Amino acid sequence: MRILLLSTYFRPESATNAILMTLLGEELTRQGHEVVVITGMPHYDQNRIWPAYRGKLWAREQIGSMRVHRVYLYVPSKKTRFWGRLLNYLSFNLTSGVAGLLIGRFDLILAPSPPLTNGITAWALSRIKGVPFIYNVQDIYPDVAVRLGVLKNRMVIRFFEWMERFVYQKAAAVSVISDCFKANLLRKGVPEQKVEVIPNFIDESFVRPLPRHNAFRKEHGLEDKFVALFAGNVGLSQGLETLLEAALCLQHLPDLRILIVGDGASKEALVNRAKTMGLHNVIFLPLQPYERVPELYSAADVGLIPLRKGLTEDSVPSKLFTIMGVGRPVIAGVDPESDTHRVIQKAGCGLCIPPEDAKALTSALQALYEDRSLADEMGRAGRDYVVQHFTCHEVARRYGALFERVQSQRSAL
Repeated sequence: MRILLLSTYFRPESATNAILMTLLGEELTRQGHEVVVITGMPHYDQNRIWPAYRGKLWAREQIGSMRVHRVYLYVPSKKTRFWGRLLNYLSFNLTSGVAGLLIGRFDLILAPSPPLTNGITAWALSRIKGVPFIYNVQDIYPDVAVRLGVLKNRMVIRFFEWMERFVYQKAAAVSVISDCFKANLLRKGVPEQKVEVIPNFIDESFVRPLPRHNAFRKEHGLEDKFVALFAGNVGLSQGLETLLEAALCLQHLPDLRILIVGDGASKEALVNRAKTMGLHNVIFLPLQPYERVPELYSAADVGLIPLRKGLTEDSVPSKLFTIMGVGRPVIAGVDPESDTHRVIQKAGCGLCIPPEDAKALTSALQALYEDRSLADEMGRAGRDYVVQHFTCHEVARRYGALFERVQSQRSAL
């Protein structure tokens, strides 16, 4: 089957969606599918199109056995500006739609979100090409944007809610990454038979336990420290201020460090706040190359997953599987009804605390700091669980089965 993967991000970018979609595409080709990719010019890591791609409307390249078509998109200088981000989305939808018309035939379209507007492009191409499309929900929009206060205008919110319903209605199937996501869609009237739960995954041969005392620790002066790591987007949904408040409470532990690795809309304010608070046990580092992910996470003693209240049902952070994959325990600030909470409890791989609760985070960190054997036991349990349930091979097999089901249903009409 020839699959068109319509994804805003793709390797060599280090955005989570870029990594996931690249791994999925590679595994689908190994399982007998032909995967053609339409994606944007690389820009995520630098907030501007990479130098090698500037001045181009369209670039073609080969990644493994996948033919990749990169198209121009507008990149705003600041991700926090709503209209700049919207123009980023719409420019990609326009250029990717044109590319989709020109690259020849395909049997099915897989369109991951965000952004929500990718679903509109997939629908338009499916109508013109006469093929079905599957909409893959990585984050539920506009719900997340509304809860974060990014979207406030009622007219704009209603417009995106209409767009969301339209995409769900027109998609041949909607794949979601958790049971909570599925429940959200069912409440919105999406037929249950149209929704397929297929979780995210890790490349377990790459994301694997490495020694704690590695080159990354040595480079950053962490060899004799107990390291609590947050790595990822330093954005609005994480509630990273809680980490600073916990760090303030833990200054009596001279060898404990909270390491925040990544970039994003909230980083500058967070760094300034840490300086104002006089925190010497918090270290900020920029986004690291994907090749260093196993080393980075293995350098930690515990991985942190903070989220804001009310957002944990609409997000299953991929970093959860990465932390589990390298065999480190997790401390997650999540609501009890969330899928993240359920996975951690079922795997026995960490501690769950209320979101945005600095006191609870302080207690959890101190507990694992004082009981290293418990931390190691949780880390081993997490590695075992993720290898059993969240490998790329198994997830790609489930996508393949979904493709076949959608095609057979279409043939029966």
